[in-house]
Amino acid sequence: MTNWIRLPNSEGACTPQSDTRSDQPTYQRHIGRKGFQGPSAQIYHRHPPVGWATFEGPLRPRAFDLAKLAPGPACPLQARRILRSDSMEVRYWKTDAKMHALSRNADGDTLMFVHNGEGALFCDYGHLPYRDGDYILLPRGTAWRVEPAGHCEFMLIEATADAFGLPDPGTMAGGTPLDPMMFTVPRIDDAFRAQQDDAFWEIHIKRKGQVSTLTYPYNPLDAAGWEGDLCVVKLNWRDLRRQNGSGHKVPPAAYCTFVASTFSVSTFVPKVGEGQSGMLRVPFYHSNEDMDEFVFYHRGEFFSRGEIKAGMATFHPSGFPHGPHPKSYQEKMIKAPVETDEVAVMIDSHDFLAVDDSIPDGAEWKVYVKTWEKSQETL
Repeated sequence: MTNWIRLPNSEGACTPQSDTRSDQPTYQRHIGRKGFQGPSAQIYHRHPPVGWATFEGPLRPRAFDLAKLAPGPACPLQARRILRSDSMEVRYWKTDAKMHALSRNADGDTLMFVHNGEGALFCDYGHLPYRDGDYILLPRGTAWRVEPAGHCEFMLIEATADAFGLPDPGTMAGGTPLDPMMFTVPRIDDAFRAQQDDAFWEIHIKRKGQVSTLTYPYNPLDAAGWEGDLCVVKLNWRDLRRQNGSGHKVPPAAYCTFVASTFSVSTFVPKVGEGQSGMLRVPFYHSNEDMDEFVFYHRGEFFSRGEIKAGMATFHPSGFPHGPHPKSYQEKMIKAPVETDEVAVMIDSHDFLAVDDSIPDGAEWKVYVKTWEKSQETL
């Protein structure tokens, strides 16, 4: 554990928010360590921290429209990979077909987020209905399959050689600790018993990135019951929704939902904004210096950038500040009503993240990095 050098201090003109009524408005940038859970500072700039003229080299912000990806293979273990590191991978899977084989990830826990659609998940522990906005946590080694009721899209987050847990309540200043009683577990019900048969079934098993096949002369999802404290669990973002009163700031760490050893998964949900119209409500210019950041936009309008729509994702590696687009800064950060409708899933990774080379050019917004160039907000 790092014994941080923490020396609280203040220098120069410091204001709590960027007031548009000031003769010399400033732009607040939040700098944080350890995913905003360590020491932090606020710097008040006279120019937008993202107002660069050019951005060259391999380090750059990137954006993707995952809705443009072609439907994936029948096996989710071989779905399109978006990001990877030594300790995690993110895949995006589109399907509208009932799975006729089971999947089992022997490389690590899988956190599945349902972006679109609804249906039924069957696993070692029973039957679990799902809908859009659900997180389904599949412990390492769990056999499972889905029966979609129509077109479905999933984001699959793997904790390679690791497991997902809950954040330490002590690190969630301003947030509400997640109550384990909010989770839903599978049931051994009529639907689960009805899918059991004596046909030949395959289990596709991923280990060290390679898929092997195990065949049974019956459906291995044949449990008559189970007991213990290890199982598949489900949680919807609607269960996490928090309403915050005007003027109440919520630090980024408050949105953390799941954690692994080297990365975390946070959920941004609709809320009442901080502050009054005419004031910047939160310091959205920020530098998360220890983390690479990936954000997937599930629904609503991303209130710090109008061009980002549901089904898109952004990637901001550490090393440079990021924040709202100039137009969004004026229209949504300063003058907008105090309620947001954005729902997004954010991954913060201590390990360096690499964008997978297999993403087709048509799915990446190539000029994303240029949308801030020479940015000038008019307050």
